[in-house]
Amino acid sequence: MNDLSVTLHYFYVFVMLSGAFYFYTISKKTEGVPKYEYLVATLIPLWSGAAYLSIALGQGLLEKPEKTIYFARYIDWVVTTPMLLIALAFTAMFFEKKNKTLIICLVFADVFMILTGLIADFSSENIKYIWYLLGVVALFIILYIIWYPLRKIAVRGGKQLSSHYTRTAAYLTVFWISYPTVWLLGPSGLGLAQATTELIAFIFLPIFSKVGFSILDLNGLRHLEKGRAL
Repeated sequence: MNDLSVTLHYFYVFVMLSGAFYFYTISKKTEGVPKYEYLVATLIPLWSGAAYLSIALGQGLLEKPEKTIYFARYIDWVVTTPMLLIALAFTAMFFEKKNKTLIICLVFADVFMILTGLIADFSSENIKYIWYLLGVVALFIILYIIWYPLRKIAVRGGKQLSSHYTRTAAYLTVFWISYPTVWLLGPSGLGLAQATTELIAFIFLPIFSKVGFSILDLNGLRHLEKGRAL
């Protein structure tokens, strides 16, 4: 790894720790939002920061002649992305009993998507696209659940919750579509983007899709409760 890569990964770790500390701090005053929402938001950056720390220390990657495989990213994603989806599902079901079936389907599809991505990264030129396409299918299933059954549940929670859910779901959707796009264009896929470009993308995309999402979601729920109290 070069100095830029090491510096960026240490920067990422710092941002994740800062995010975790922020969520822990605001959890002291819940504003009507359940404690487990803050716990999920805090654990996401802690786990992600630890995974990226392993890369900064030169452990969470495998350098090959044609590309570098950052397997620690997948160790990060296989834990944190299901937690993000659970947080989004909890938002949709904020005023209802939690639908465990929908949540399990989301988690299963997500884990499948991440693991197929990992297999694709280790696969040969032709076979990797089979695994990539399987991951994309799983992503479409996730997006269907987000935008159809979960959104219907959020709408039942009232206009305020519906607006907040739509905003957070759209935010997460944009970033999640960006992940496979960057992967496909980068060295792991078609090789149209340089390794440095992919590196920078996979530093800042998780910052916005993890810490950024949780800030948007929690603060929205906190104001939602205030609005109902008024």
